[in-house]
Amino acid sequence: MSNTKVIDYGPLSELIGVWKGDKGVDAAPEPDGLGNIPYHETITFTAVGDVTNAGSQTLSVVRYHQVVQRKSDGEVFHDEIGYWVWDAKEKTVMHSLAIPRAVCLLAGAVYSGEKDSEGSVVLEVAAAVNDKNWGIIQSPFMQEKARTTGFSHKITVGNGKLSYFETTVVDIYGKVFEHTDQNELIRQ
Repeated sequence: MSNTKVIDYGPLSELIGVWKGDKGVDAAPEPDGLGNIPYHETITFTAVGDVTNAGSQTLSVVRYHQVVQRKSDGEVFHDEIGYWVWDAKEKTVMHSLAIPRAVCLLAGAVYSGEKDSEGSVVLEVAAAVNDKNWGIIQSPFMQEKARTTGFSHKITVGNGKLSYFETTVVDIYGKVFEHTDQNELIRQ
Protein backbone atom coordinates (compact mmCIF):
# COMPACT_ATOMS: atom_id res chain seq x y z
CA MET A 1 0.00 0.00 0.00
CA SER A 2 1.20 3.46 -0.79
CA ASN A 3 0.63 6.74 1.03
CA THR A 4 3.18 8.88 -0.87
CA LYS A 5 1.48 9.32 -4.24
CA VAL A 6 -1.84 10.91 -5.12
CA ILE A 7 -4.57 8.30 -4.69
CA ASP A 8 -7.88 8.45 -6.58
CA TYR A 9 -10.47 7.63 -3.92
CA GLY A 10 -13.27 8.44 -6.36
CA PRO A 11 -16.63 8.75 -4.59
CA LEU A 12 -15.03 7.60 -1.30
CA SER A 13 -13.00 10.81 -0.92
CA GLU A 14 -15.99 12.55 0.69
CA LEU A 15 -16.00 9.97 3.51
CA ILE A 16 -12.50 10.67 4.83
CA GLY A 17 -12.58 12.32 8.26
CA VAL A 18 -14.30 12.05 11.62
CA TRP A 19 -18.09 12.14 11.74
CA LYS A 20 -20.43 12.45 14.73
CA GLY A 21 -24.19 12.19 14.91
CA ASP A 22 -26.85 12.01 17.60
CA LYS A 23 -30.01 11.37 15.56
CA GLY A 24 -29.56 7.60 15.24
CA VAL A 25 -32.40 5.12 15.51
CA ASP A 26 -31.74 1.38 15.75
CA ALA A 27 -34.87 -0.68 14.95
CA ALA A 28 -33.63 -4.05 16.20
CA PRO A 29 -35.33 -7.41 16.70
CA GLU A 30 -36.35 -8.31 20.25
CA PRO A 31 -38.05 -11.53 21.40
CA ASP A 32 -41.42 -9.72 21.46
CA GLY A 33 -41.04 -7.62 18.29
CA LEU A 34 -38.94 -4.62 17.26
CA GLY A 35 -37.25 -2.28 19.69
CA ASN A 36 -36.29 1.27 18.78
CA ILE A 37 -33.07 2.47 20.40
CA PRO A 38 -32.00 6.10 19.99
CA TYR A 39 -28.22 6.41 19.67
CA HIS A 40 -25.27 8.64 18.98
CA GLU A 41 -22.12 7.56 17.21
CA THR A 42 -18.71 8.41 15.87
CA ILE A 43 -17.39 7.07 12.57
CA THR A 44 -13.76 7.66 11.66
CA PHE A 45 -12.78 7.14 8.01
CA THR A 46 -9.03 7.04 7.33
CA ALA A 47 -7.34 7.13 3.93
CA VAL A 48 -5.16 4.02 3.67
CA GLY A 49 -3.77 4.28 0.14
CA ASP A 50 -3.98 1.85 -2.70
CA VAL A 51 -3.39 -1.85 -3.08
CA THR A 52 -2.65 -3.89 -6.20
CA ASN A 53 -4.20 -7.34 -6.61
CA ALA A 54 -2.67 -9.99 -8.88
CA GLY A 55 -0.61 -7.33 -10.65
CA SER A 56 -3.60 -5.97 -12.56
CA GLN A 57 -6.25 -4.55 -10.22
CA THR A 58 -5.63 -1.34 -8.28
CA LEU A 59 -7.99 -0.52 -5.43
CA SER A 60 -8.17 2.66 -3.34
CA VAL A 61 -8.86 1.90 0.32
CA VAL A 62 -10.52 3.80 3.17
CA ARG A 63 -10.56 2.14 6.62
CA TYR A 64 -13.28 2.96 9.13
CA HIS A 65 -14.24 2.40 12.74
CA GLN A 66 -17.81 2.97 13.93
CA VAL A 67 -18.73 3.18 17.62
CA VAL A 68 -22.43 3.40 18.53
CA GLN A 69 -23.71 4.28 22.02
CA ARG A 70 -27.20 4.26 23.49
CA LYS A 71 -28.46 7.72 24.34
CA SER A 72 -30.13 6.39 27.49
CA ASP A 73 -26.99 5.19 29.28
CA GLY A 74 -23.97 5.81 27.00
CA GLU A 75 -23.30 2.07 26.70
CA VAL A 76 -21.56 0.96 23.50
CA PHE A 77 -23.85 -1.56 21.82
CA HIS A 78 -22.30 -1.67 18.37
CA ASP A 79 -18.64 -1.57 17.32
CA GLU A 80 -17.79 -2.11 13.67
CA ILE A 81 -14.60 -2.04 11.64
CA GLY A 82 -14.03 -2.40 7.95
CA TYR A 83 -13.03 -0.91 4.65
CA TRP A 84 -14.65 1.00 1.85
CA VAL A 85 -12.87 0.20 -1.42
CA TRP A 86 -12.98 1.90 -4.84
CA ASP A 87 -12.13 0.11 -8.08
CA ALA A 88 -11.89 3.01 -10.53
CA LYS A 89 -11.40 0.79 -13.59
CA GLU A 90 -14.57 -1.21 -12.95
CA LYS A 91 -16.43 1.73 -11.32
CA THR A 92 -17.20 -0.54 -8.36
CA VAL A 93 -17.65 0.39 -4.70
CA MET A 94 -17.08 -2.32 -2.09
CA HIS A 95 -17.77 -2.33 1.65
CA SER A 96 -16.24 -5.03 3.86
CA LEU A 97 -17.11 -5.13 7.53
CA ALA A 98 -16.77 -7.18 10.66
CA ILE A 99 -18.72 -6.96 13.89
CA PRO A 100 -17.80 -8.71 17.15
CA ARG A 101 -20.82 -11.01 16.91
CA ALA A 102 -18.83 -13.27 14.55
CA VAL A 103 -20.39 -11.83 11.38
CA CYS A 104 -18.47 -10.50 8.37
CA LEU A 105 -19.60 -9.46 4.93
CA LEU A 106 -18.52 -8.01 1.62
CA ALA A 107 -21.13 -5.80 -0.02
CA GLY A 108 -20.69 -4.09 -3.35
CA ALA A 109 -22.18 -2.55 -6.46
CA VAL A 110 -21.26 -0.70 -9.58
CA TYR A 111 -21.16 2.99 -8.67
CA SER A 112 -23.99 4.82 -10.41
CA GLY A 113 -22.45 8.28 -10.12
CA GLU A 114 -25.69 9.37 -8.46
CA LYS A 115 -25.78 12.65 -6.56
CA ASP A 116 -28.66 14.05 -4.58
CA SER A 117 -30.28 17.47 -5.14
CA GLU A 118 -27.54 19.15 -3.06
CA GLY A 119 -24.74 17.53 -5.08
CA SER A 120 -23.85 14.99 -2.38
CA VAL A 121 -22.44 11.59 -3.36
CA VAL A 122 -24.79 8.61 -2.99
CA LEU A 123 -23.20 5.20 -2.32
CA GLU A 124 -25.33 2.04 -2.31
CA VAL A 125 -24.09 -1.50 -1.73
CA ALA A 126 -25.71 -4.84 -0.93
CA ALA A 127 -24.83 -8.41 0.05
CA ALA A 128 -26.79 -11.62 0.53
CA VAL A 129 -25.99 -14.98 2.05
CA ASN A 130 -26.21 -16.83 -1.30
CA ASP A 131 -24.75 -14.12 -3.56
CA LYS A 132 -21.63 -15.43 -5.31
CA ASN A 133 -20.01 -11.95 -5.45
CA TRP A 134 -21.26 -10.05 -2.40
CA GLY A 135 -21.59 -12.47 0.50
CA ILE A 136 -22.09 -12.90 4.21
CA ILE A 137 -20.20 -15.25 6.51
CA GLN A 138 -21.07 -15.95 10.13
CA SER A 139 -20.28 -18.34 12.94
CA PRO A 140 -22.20 -21.61 13.36
CA PHE A 141 -23.98 -20.13 16.41
CA MET A 142 -25.16 -17.09 14.45
CA GLN A 143 -26.24 -19.26 11.51
CA GLU A 144 -28.42 -21.27 13.88
CA LYS A 145 -29.70 -18.57 16.27
CA ALA A 146 -29.53 -15.18 14.52
CA ARG A 147 -28.76 -15.74 10.85
CA THR A 148 -28.08 -12.71 8.66
CA THR A 149 -29.45 -13.33 5.16
CA GLY A 150 -29.26 -9.90 3.54
CA PHE A 151 -27.66 -6.49 3.88
CA SER A 152 -28.07 -3.15 2.14
CA HIS A 153 -26.43 0.16 2.93
CA LYS A 154 -27.04 3.61 1.43
CA ILE A 155 -24.84 6.57 2.34
CA THR A 156 -25.33 10.15 1.19
CA VAL A 157 -22.28 12.33 1.86
CA GLY A 158 -21.26 15.87 0.98
CA ASN A 159 -21.24 19.46 2.20
CA GLY A 160 -20.05 18.38 5.66
CA LYS A 161 -22.99 16.01 6.20
CA LEU A 162 -23.29 12.23 6.08
CA SER A 163 -26.53 10.29 6.38
CA TYR A 164 -27.14 6.60 6.03
CA PHE A 165 -29.86 3.99 6.03
CA GLU A 166 -28.83 0.38 6.56
CA THR A 167 -30.96 -2.77 6.55
CA THR A 168 -29.80 -6.15 7.81
CA VAL A 169 -32.24 -9.01 7.25
CA VAL A 170 -32.00 -11.32 10.26
CA ASP A 171 -33.71 -14.66 10.95
CA ILE A 172 -34.01 -14.64 14.77
CA TYR A 173 -36.56 -15.67 17.42
CA GLY A 174 -38.31 -17.80 14.80
CA LYS A 175 -39.06 -14.80 12.56
CA VAL A 176 -37.40 -12.80 9.79
CA PHE A 177 -36.79 -9.16 10.72
CA GLU A 178 -35.53 -6.14 8.83
CA HIS A 179 -33.11 -4.64 11.35
CA THR A 180 -32.61 -1.00 10.31
CA ASP A 181 -30.22 1.71 11.40
CA GLN A 182 -30.19 5.31 10.30
CA ASN A 183 -28.44 8.46 11.36
CA GLU A 184 -27.28 11.91 10.26
CA LEU A 185 -23.71 12.88 11.08
CA ILE A 186 -21.62 16.05 10.81
CA ARG A 187 -17.94 16.22 9.84
CA GLN A 188 -15.84 17.24 12.84
